[in-house]
Amino acid sequence: MTVGRAHTTARGRRTAVKRTFVAPDPGRLRLGNATRAVVGVAAAVAVSELCGLSLTASITGGLAALLALFTVTDATVRDQRITTALLPIAGFPVLALATTLHGITPARDAAFLAVVFCGAYARRWGPRGHALGIFAFMNFFIAQFLHAVPAQLPELYTAVGLALSVAGATRFVLWPIERHTPPAAAPPALPGIGLARPTTRQAFQATAASTLALLVGQLLSEERWYWAVGTVWWIFVNTASRGETLIRGFRRVVGTVIGIAVGLLVAIPLHGAPAPTAALVAVCVFGIFYTAAVSYSWMMLAVTVMVSLLYGLLGVLDPGLLGLRLAETGVGALCAALAVALVLPVTTHATTDAWIQRALHCVHATTAEATARLAGDPKGDPAPHAAELALLLGRVRMALAPLMHPLTPFRARKARARRVIELLDDCAREVRGLVSVAGDPVASHDARLAAACWRVETAVEALTGGRDVPAHADGPSATEPALAHLHGLERALTELAMPLRTSPRSPLVGTS
Repeated sequence: MTVGRAHTTARGRRTAVKRTFVAPDPGRLRLGNATRAVVGVAAAVAVSELCGLSLTASITGGLAALLALFTVTDATVRDQRITTALLPIAGFPVLALATTLHGITPARDAAFLAVVFCGAYARRWGPRGHALGIFAFMNFFIAQFLHAVPAQLPELYTAVGLALSVAGATRFVLWPIERHTPPAAAPPALPGIGLARPTTRQAFQATAASTLALLVGQLLSEERWYWAVGTVWWIFVNTASRGETLIRGFRRVVGTVIGIAVGLLVAIPLHGAPAPTAALVAVCVFGIFYTAAVSYSWMMLAVTVMVSLLYGLLGVLDPGLLGLRLAETGVGALCAALAVALVLPVTTHATTDAWIQRALHCVHATTAEATARLAGDPKGDPAPHAAELALLLGRVRMALAPLMHPLTPFRARKARARRVIELLDDCAREVRGLVSVAGDPVASHDARLAAACWRVETAVEALTGGRDVPAHADGPSATEPALAHLHGLERALTELAMPLRTSPRSPLVGTS
């Protein structure tokens, strides 16, 4: 059994590597974003250098440009411009606070924890709050990373301002990818009031974990303690449940371990030589953006190597420093795990159930709009709902990822999660086909469409309302395309009843 499990784990790692580098990239968006990021960050650093700013300021500017290009994810170009313009409002006061309190340890620590709470709490306001919260946190973090003091503040402000201007020009003028391929709006966060709101719970969890990480991190190092807090912060980004957070922490440690090994082989021998270091940093920036959407471990590998190279530029890199970074990362991951388990925990089951219900309601909305369009209603437009469904299914996959991890010991839950994903993918495929048919101006309306749509609505209401789902009656194959897609959708919804209603601990029929 041990050999078989080791073989399965190794095969999972090979599959993950393959998936990272051959993952579908429709329209080469990941490639375009990664290349644009390299251009934007390089241009920001070059402008800082041409203006005669110090190495510390140039690094600050480069990191600010990277964050602006990485974190601003609003649905429209206009909103992205507004969020980018607001970044200094979130970052400059925090940068001033961090430099002012640099030598006052208790006040600095309290301020950092307050920034953690406010930055995490801001996620309740969607992509803009998310981006501003990250930028505020990272300005405090960067000040610790570079040991910035108040005398450097004017130069740092100049570097950040120039970097954001260059990043904005690169994104919105020189390389406006979003104008050609507008991103769909991200699904809103799960609702709730007070402590029932997941983002509020996460703010308390992140602050509790950061407090513990700060204390333990300072026991390991009075100078590099902030890595433990930074680990906590980034583990909590884009997670919504206990399982997601634990898996993200594990992947961060894995990526950091591999990144440190690469850093020992690549960064240390360079001894901070400017030209090759700059070239490798550009490769790391590309790697961060290219792998972020498909593999958190690979992204962390790129981040770790980039940090090693920056330490080399600053003249402080040695094997002991990389070992300390690994220890601080482990501390942060452990503190995050304790926090999500003990402080206002949000279970994986509750989170996945909420996202699945939203996806099912979206299936019904798309179906109703498509049927209305086929019936001749010019106002029927299923396309926005279909785009939202794709995003919701992405969140379902993210929520179920902990149960489908190769190392999970819960075989029944893993089989159940895999079956849910398969059937939801079937639903999405039938929905896309239905939307395509509805968009055909010569498509005819079949009187049976209304009855099939009603059966889909009944199945969705039963699945989301806890009632029994009516059995799907297999009849003769439909020849009308829209009706065939509705029948396929009805069949998938009926089959979803078993994995959604089966106890997570019970094996599904037909699995082992």
